[in-house]
Parts: sequence; structure tokens; C-alpha cells
Amino acid sequence: MSERHGRVIPTFALATAGCLWGTGFFFAKVAVREMPVSTVVLFSSLFACAGLLPFLFFDRPRFDRAEWVWVLAAAALGVPVVFLLQVKGISLTTVSHADLIVGTVPMLLAIAAVLSAGEQLHSESHGIISRMRSSAVVLFTEEQLHLGGWFAVLASTVGAGMIVLSSGRDTGAAGPTLRGDLLVVLSLFASIGWILISKRLVLRHSALMATALVYWIGTMMLAVVVTTASGLPSVHYSSRAWVAVAEQGLLATAAAAVLWNWGLKRVPESQAGIFINLEALVGAILGVTVLHEILGKMALAGGALVLGAAVYLSYRPLRRS
Repeated sequence: MSERHGRVIPTFALATAGCLWGTGFFFAKVAVREMPVSTVVLFSSLFACAGLLPFLFFDRPRFDRAEWVWVLAAAALGVPVVFLLQVKGISLTTVSHADLIVGTVPMLLAIAAVLSAGEQLHSESHGIISRMRSSAVVLFTEEQLHLGGWFAVLASTVGAGMIVLSSGRDTGAAGPTLRGDLLVVLSLFASIGWILISKRLVLRHSALMATALVYWIGTMMLAVVVTTASGLPSVHYSSRAWVAVAEQGLLATAAAAVLWNWGLKRVPESQAGIFINLEALVGAILGVTVLHEILGKMALAGGALVLGAAVYLSYRPLRRS
């Protein structure tokens, strides 16, 4: 019982991070209507760094040489690679398409977690079901995948798809394009790498300090890339655009990253990944309230699947062999 109670706050932190991430595509779409993609990414990253600055002083970095390599890898993946791919992708496709694609992350993350860390998704099933194995996992880790956890991941992913597919399209935006969708897909693989590397770092070091350091280093990398390619960006934009990039940086990036890495230190990544699907739920709500999209029965059912799967995995602990 105490173990379950101990997971309540980390679970809430992960859920909040997922909700904050859910505002990211919406505000990115607002910002790119005025700003170039590189400018949106740079300004939002600078706002994120401002929000994360206090956490740099929480603890002194004590990384060994090998860990500094992981820090640099996480910084490169988590800021310039992920952000440039995602914002460029959302400028070429719709918010609904982007959210649908991101809904596949929990499935990918759970698979990556099993392959890299040997984690098992919990199930009460035994007998024939308990002897069912994923051939890929047997080859790499000799681990058994249990049905209940995979069903929750699948249900959550299907629920996210139901939500975004039932949403109406933003009438002020261009339709989806294959190029835009593929860029978002590419960003997901970078995101998976960032999540798994972050897990490695925060297990041995302060989650807040590590998060802040990764974003500061990543933003410096980004600034070099942007200024080298395009020169210094203009600052003459409307207050609407500035609010959008500030929200992206301070809430959808800084606050979400701190909450996510803090929760991830206490919850296995294959279980935590389910909360990424809250991004689709929040995006659907924004579509209804701000973009006046219609949320039908299929979307409501999808939301129930997302939340139901999140609750299930929150209270069904993972087991390691």
C-alpha cells in the first residue's frame, strides 16, 4: 500500500508534464504563422533556459567522462534535433496529424524500455498467456512481455488516435503533408533517445540539475546552428507570437521537462510513457474550446481509453526478472 501511495505524486507529475506537452503543438502552430521555424525554436528554448536557470544551482554536476558524453547526446537530441524537426513538421502539417503521430510514442517507448532495461509490463494472466513471448525481446533480453501491460499501452495509443481522428481540422491552417508527417515521425525517434538517456542520468544525479544542464547545453548548440545558418533573428513580432513562444519555453518545455524527469526517476519509463498520450487529450480539448472543433462520441471514447490506460499502469507495478 505504501508503495502505491509513494507513486501518487510522481504519477501526478508525469500526468501534468503530459498535459503541458499537449499545449506545445498548438502554440507552435500559432507562433510559426509569424516567425520562421528556427526563430520559434530558438526563442522558446531561451525562455526554457530562463525557467530552468535556478535549477542549475541545486546541485553541482558530478558527471564522469562517460556521463558527459551522455549529457551532450541528450542535449543534442532533446533541443536542436527534436525541436527543429517537430516545429518544422507542424508548420507543414496539421495539429491533429502531429498529435496522432505522437500518440505512438508510448508503444515505441515501452518496446525500447524492455529491450534496453529488461523491464516487464505486469499482468495477472498465467498459463498459456504467461508463456507467450515476443521473439524480438527473446533474442535481445530473454524477457517475457505480459499481456495486460501491452494491452494498456495499445489501448492508450488507439485512444489517442481516436481523439485526433475525430477532431475537425483548423480551418485557418493548411492540410497535412507527407513531408510534415515524416518530420514529426523522425522527431519521435530522437525523443525516445532523449527520454532513455535522461533516465540514465537522473538515476544517478539530481533530476532538476540534469534537466537544466541538458537544456542549457542544447540551447547553446541550437543558437550556434541558427545564427550560423540564418544570422541573428528579428524580435519584431506581435504579442500573440511572443506569448506563444513563451508558453512553449516556460510551460511546455521547462516545467514539463522538470516534472517529467523528476517523475521518471521514480517510475520506469515503459510505465511513464503512457502519460505522453495525455498530449493528444489536451490537444483535443484545445481544439474544441479554442478552434471550435467538434468532439464526438469517438473522441470521448478515445479519451476514456487514454485515461483508463494511464490509471491502470499507475497502479500496476512493473516487474523485473
